[in-house]
Amino acid sequence: MHSTKENLQVLFEDNHIIIVNKRAGDIVQGDKTGDKPLSDVVKEYIKDKYQKPGNVFLGTVHRLDRPTTGIVIYARTSKALERLNKMLRDKTIQKTYWAVVKGTPSKTSETLLNYLKKNPKNNKSTAYNKEIDGSKKSILHYKLLKKLDNYSLLEVDLETGRHHQIRCQLSSIGFPIKGDLKYGFPRSNKDGSIHLHARKISFIHPVSKEKVAITAPTPQDPIWEACK
Repeated sequence: MHSTKENLQVLFEDNHIIIVNKRAGDIVQGDKTGDKPLSDVVKEYIKDKYQKPGNVFLGTVHRLDRPTTGIVIYARTSKALERLNKMLRDKTIQKTYWAVVKGTPSKTSETLLNYLKKNPKNNKSTAYNKEIDGSKKSILHYKLLKKLDNYSLLEVDLETGRHHQIRCQLSSIGFPIKGDLKYGFPRSNKDGSIHLHARKISFIHPVSKEKVAITAPTPQDPIWEACK
């Protein structure tokens, strides 16, 4: 279920920033597939809503994997884009994810430290316990929010932002994300999604300097409903 201008879920917007709730299957910005990216949908929405002639400026601040859902920030001005990019580098944007994983971890909360190495050939990362050539230090913190029959809902805070980091690190301790065939879950979700959702974000607005705190509703499916 891709986003269109009509079903786009906008969580926050002002003159500088627009934050949307990405659906599974959306690509955040154009790639080699040639599929229409979410950035184009957001541009159409802005063009229509504000009757803007000509090209609409829209900067991609960060990405989410295609099968993942949740919060995506776009910048509407170059000033906001520059400042948000710096905030990402300085780690002053707090991002919290929800992940539904197979089974239940024995610890209700844990910090995972691995060294992740990306293989561009199969677009997959591997977690190592010690540094190897080309690997990047990767840290996340998780806590168990809820146990379901066969799954658990984990809340994940990222300290680093690596390629497929949450998917790879949780899988490496034996808890792959529901639907994530690439990282060891036995079967896919019907809609091609995985149960990983960018749930919350908070940061100081790059222009107004006010605090922005956003929570994205989870997709409508029985597993996410059971997490509430």
